[in-house]
Amino acid sequence: MPIIKSAIKRAKQTIKRRERNVGIKRDIKTATKAFMDKPTAATLSAAHSEIDTAVKKNLLKKNTAARRKAGLAKIAKDAGVKLAPAKKAAVKTAPAATKPATKATTTATAAKKPVAKTAVAAKKTVAKKPAAKKPATK
Repeated sequence: MPIIKSAIKRAKQTIKRRERNVGIKRDIKTATKAFMDKPTAATLSAAHSEIDTAVKKNLLKKNTAARRKAGLAKIAKDAGVKLAPAKKAAVKTAPAATKPATKATTTATAAKKPVAKTAVAAKKTVAKKPAAKKPATK
């Protein structure tokens, strides 16, 4: 058992992290086994999602995750399962249209737009200096 205060804190943090990591790994195994038992698009998607979550939390490396997902995809292909294409995010125009525009917001946005355009135009007009050529030495 650690005696130093910082070592005690580190031990507590290690326990928390280990519990979290074991839980995520258990979720991956559960989802993978569910897919192996019954290969469907939903179970394949769930397994891929769990693997991606582990990569996001730095529990698995990207190549390891890619290898595991490729193995699952191969099994899915042999079983005749196709993963549905990912849904694209819908553009949310309705909430913006329902809000009434106030004078403060319209004048503020109108004032900001020309400033942004002139800043972009100013950046485009600046020309780069040609690179200086090195003198040839013999």
